Amino acid sequence: MADALPVLVLVGRPNTGKSTLFNRLTGTRDALVADYAGLTRDRQYGRGSFDGRRFIVVDTGGLNPDSTDALAVLAEQQAQVALSEADSILFLVDAKAGLLPADRDIASALRKLGKPLQLLVNKAEGLVKSAVTDFHVLGLGEPRPVSAEHGDGVPALLRELLADSAPIDDTAVAEADGIIRVAVVGRPNAGKSTLINRLIGEDRLLSSDLPGTTRDSIIVPFTWDDLAFELMDTAGIRRKARVSEKVEKFSIIKALQAVERSHVVILMVDAQDEIGSHDARLMGLIANHGRAMVLAVNKWDGLDGARRREVRDVVGYRLPFLDYVPLHTLSALHGSGLRELMESVVAAYESTTREMSTPELNKVLIKAVERHAPHAVLGRRIKLRYAHQSGRNPPAIMIHGNQTEKLKDSYKSYLANVFREAFKLKGVPLRLEFKTGDNPFKERPQHGARNGGHGSRRNRSRST
Repeated sequence: MADALPVLVLVGRPNTGKSTLFNRLTGTRDALVADYAGLTRDRQYGRGSFDGRRFIVVDTGGLNPDSTDALAVLAEQQAQVALSEADSILFLVDAKAGLLPADRDIASALRKLGKPLQLLVNKAEGLVKSAVTDFHVLGLGEPRPVSAEHGDGVPALLRELLADSAPIDDTAVAEADGIIRVAVVGRPNAGKSTLINRLIGEDRLLSSDLPGTTRDSIIVPFTWDDLAFELMDTAGIRRKARVSEKVEKFSIIKALQAVERSHVVILMVDAQDEIGSHDARLMGLIANHGRAMVLAVNKWDGLDGARRREVRDVVGYRLPFLDYVPLHTLSALHGSGLRELMESVVAAYESTTREMSTPELNKVLIKAVERHAPHAVLGRRIKLRYAHQSGRNPPAIMIHGNQTEKLKDSYKSYLANVFREAFKLKGVPLRLEFKTGDNPFKERPQHGARNGGHGSRRNRSRST
């Protein structure tokens, strides 16, 4: 079993640049960023990678110990929960604003936690050294000047924080021991524990109508159709605004770590509850992790015909990733639909670990280009020369050619669909990687090249 991903939590006063650093660490624009104090109110979770090492990063609302504003108090409660989840705390202060009394109060509280901590002096680009040394008085070790906006100092910081983390090779994980690892995730009371109990044929896990019964991730081995599985039951992921009890503080982190360790994720939704943006965000998170996925709509047996039609319409409209994710309706309590669900799980596992030979990939690529060629750029047509598999879990294909950086997203989607259909990839995101490089045959002698180079010029003309 892979080690749990390290958790980095960003804290500090409002408007010190936490959301900007979150976006840089995760390579996204998920966190709202503006020159306005207190914009982030609750926790934002993301996934980052550096030098092959992965981590979870949590952006928090700004800590403002003296504020009595209700929203500010809520933001601080969210930040306190996040701190309890942290492996490392990144405390951001503002070099341009200088040392403020609130920084001292926050530093005093952080010292009591006894967790690894880095003091980051943000917005330090172009400032004199004294702007950083002023923060020594906080007693949190050597202040590190960084620029979240420009990236100054961030690589060195990550290199130090992740020094003890092992690089993750998804292909090696896929081949490790032949065990199919399945994470079962979803909102509280969706029926995750009931599903696992039904699959293994015993009441191994606590099951209750009370949301939030499961507080941690639980690993359950079992065999189905002579295949070895490990099922990971995770604590229910609530809407962030509803996460307030300290007993639930580990739920989201543990679920994310279970997703990272899995081959396939079963996302469970409650057919009798509202299906909406929260479930869509969960699917997006799983897809971003590159994990194969199956959608299980539970408690289907309790719906009449009209409600079933309504739920299908809502799922198709609100969950945008269903173009490759198989959907199953079932009753975890009564066991209906479980065989079909597990067949899709196995198919998704086989897809995410599939080997695609280079000759077959190139045949598919050639046919795809013949059927629909890439567009021209300034009179030069983009050429896609050859393809090979570059990863598994999820499957990844590297395509070499010229001007590949100018391919339109619509054409990339076209290629992905062609490869997905050709190799029967089910329930798994397919990653296409493109590399622009020199023609590998250009060093070979060309006809006429010795006669003053005229033949070479003719060949260059034809290549354009």
